[in-house]
Amino acid sequence: MLSQNFLDTPKRIPKPRDFGLTALIDNGVPTRYFMDVVESDAELIDVVKFGWCTAMVTSELEKKIQCLVDNNVMFYFGGTLFEKALAQRKLDAFYRFLKRYDCQVVEISNGTLPLSVEEKGRHIADFAEEFYVLSEVGKKDIDEADQMPISQWLAEIHADLAAGARRVILEARESGRSGICDAQGRLRNDLVESISNAQFNSSDAIWEAPTKALQARLIEALGPNVNLGNIAFGDVIGLETLRLGIRSDTFNLYDGPDGRFVEPEASKTPSRFSTSVERRRKLGEAPRKEWGQATPLIPGMVRLK
Repeated sequence: MLSQNFLDTPKRIPKPRDFGLTALIDNGVPTRYFMDVVESDAELIDVVKFGWCTAMVTSELEKKIQCLVDNNVMFYFGGTLFEKALAQRKLDAFYRFLKRYDCQVVEISNGTLPLSVEEKGRHIADFAEEFYVLSEVGKKDIDEADQMPISQWLAEIHADLAAGARRVILEARESGRSGICDAQGRLRNDLVESISNAQFNSSDAIWEAPTKALQARLIEALGPNVNLGNIAFGDVIGLETLRLGIRSDTFNLYDGPDGRFVEPEASKTPSRFSTSVERRRKLGEAPRKEWGQATPLIPGMVRLK
């Protein structure tokens, strides 16, 4: 937390942190702009994803990666690059590409390529021997996403974690109009509630939230230290103010420095997330043995006490 903040706001864990992660997406932003944002806001940025296959056509990729390394920000390449390499039988070249840039994190996905959960799991297990694996769950095509039942989401999340994924990214695309969202960009509330109540550590999930509306809704549903991904470079500061309840969209969520959740007094209708709110409160009171331990973003990061 910056020293000039005199307000009572929810506690934000400083880097390196286990949860409350902010993951940016580089969709091809200019190098100098990229470097300005990273150097200015490095304490608020945990990881940067080079979206889809943009790394293949980014002329100053090495300069961008060096900037991230210099500022203690992790990076990885979008899952579409893995899927394209697999489709072209070039996983060996993909592996050499990761090693060339000393990339410690790899995303394994099946958002576009029709890859079975079992086959995806085998690739997760293979890469997990040497890399910190992020898997992605959810479909990019909106029609496929609409037809994906909640039970399939939960089954695939559990399968990926069991195969060796350290965290699971929940698809929303760069547009915020697929996966955990509908075609109008609205969060699928029943899906969020089901996943947040599932029997795995909620910090194992990274929710893609490229729009302010999604960011605010997920913070309302899951708290200020929810892991959020696909954040635009221009939204780093804006997102942090949402997390702290110092922006109109989340102004009434907290009642003190511990970040306790409150139901807005103006609302007479119970929130459909009230069960999740109560679950979070009980989670803090439950014996530690009942809940899984948060996984650090990369090996060697300090675990939250």
